[in-house]
Amino acid sequence: MSADLTKVILDEHELPRQWYNIQADLPSPMPPPLGLNGLPISPDDLARVFPMNLIEQEMSSERWIDIPEEVLGILKLWRPSPLYRAKRLEKALGTPAKIYYKNEGVSPAGSHKPNTAVAQAWYNREFGIKYLTTETGAGQWGSALAMSCKLIGIECKVFMVRISFDQKPFRKIMMKTWGAECIASPSTQTAAGRRILEEMPDTPGSLGIAISEAIEQAVERDDTRYALGSVLNHVMLHQTIIGLEAKKQFDKIGLYPDVVIGCAGGGSNFAGISFPFICDKIHGKEVQIIATEPEACPTLTRGPYIYDTGDVAKMTPLLPMHSLGHRFIPPAIHAGGLRYHGMAPLVSHVRQLGLVEATALPQSECYEAALLFAHTEGFIPAPETSHAIAQTIREAKKAKEESKQKVILMNWSGHGLMDLQGYDAFMSGKLTDCALPEELLAQSLEAVKDHPKPPEL
Repeated sequence: MSADLTKVILDEHELPRQWYNIQADLPSPMPPPLGLNGLPISPDDLARVFPMNLIEQEMSSERWIDIPEEVLGILKLWRPSPLYRAKRLEKALGTPAKIYYKNEGVSPAGSHKPNTAVAQAWYNREFGIKYLTTETGAGQWGSALAMSCKLIGIECKVFMVRISFDQKPFRKIMMKTWGAECIASPSTQTAAGRRILEEMPDTPGSLGIAISEAIEQAVERDDTRYALGSVLNHVMLHQTIIGLEAKKQFDKIGLYPDVVIGCAGGGSNFAGISFPFICDKIHGKEVQIIATEPEACPTLTRGPYIYDTGDVAKMTPLLPMHSLGHRFIPPAIHAGGLRYHGMAPLVSHVRQLGLVEATALPQSECYEAALLFAHTEGFIPAPETSHAIAQTIREAKKAKEESKQKVILMNWSGHGLMDLQGYDAFMSGKLTDCALPEELLAQSLEAVKDHPKPPEL
């Protein structure tokens, strides 16, 4: 098959039938999650929040985990997703690099998020759960879980970060269309929400607050559990179907990427594209892997590697991760899905091991990159995805300067058709860059100064 193809397609029978668990190949194991008492947690400590079949995946070190047949059947609605060659973008940049992007915007919800949402809904239903609660930032995860719960046959309630709830009205309509309830967070429906509103009535909200609200409601009923769209090990696991497909597609055209790039908020789409390639790197393959985040929420690039909770109310265990502090309230940038205070423990761990690099970019550069992509490739990217595009453009320009014929792979994590207000703000000159001030970071990290630190690698 020719490397000159515009898109590389896999047949349904080529869909991966197992997820890849990077924990089987890590050069050193990841530090365990801890309870607030500082001791490692047991599976039973998570049982009120997650079903035991997902807890088993969370703690598994098996390299390959079978994908259930019913889950595969739903994934086949849009998977395998196409691998595109960005020929027009290459020409516009005048780069000798070959740029490829994995198009995760072809899912019904428009992003990579259903890859884990379908699986989580299925495992919860099999465990006897009838209701799922969750949080969402930009609304992509909430939309994906709403759709998945409807297809699987359980109910869904979503706490949506208030700034995104206001900025992205069509996202909440999508969730409602799929039968879910969508609530602006912080809300008056939970003790955590009421406390935050009393302290900060005008807060834009945060994913940490929304997580607290969702977990609080989940633990109140035996038939209800909580679902998380990023950060946790089983979420990273489910997303590896992206990179596994990409490897098969590159095999078809006889290429292998020199650079793999993904945007990073909580870590799910980055892990999805990168973990199968990190496996190759662990075993001696030369490949550069870059996670790209917003300057306004620079978790990997400026957040210390510490133990921190995943939410404001400290209802989650202490996780070993790069964090800006669980009380961090990020600026109201339009890439709402990248506004989380902590990075996935597995992504943080491979960063600590030196297996991946990280960059932080201003949102104006990202929107410029998104417009160039739309002008050349036609697809309008999500604001989150624009960070990966901007980093890809940097790498393509670098290849031009060095006269190197690199192969660059980017995860195009979702479309931006529900995010056009951000584009309008940018094109109207109303959108400014907002790098995180050092004093705000120091203030946020005060909340974790007494937390334990993971062991040095």
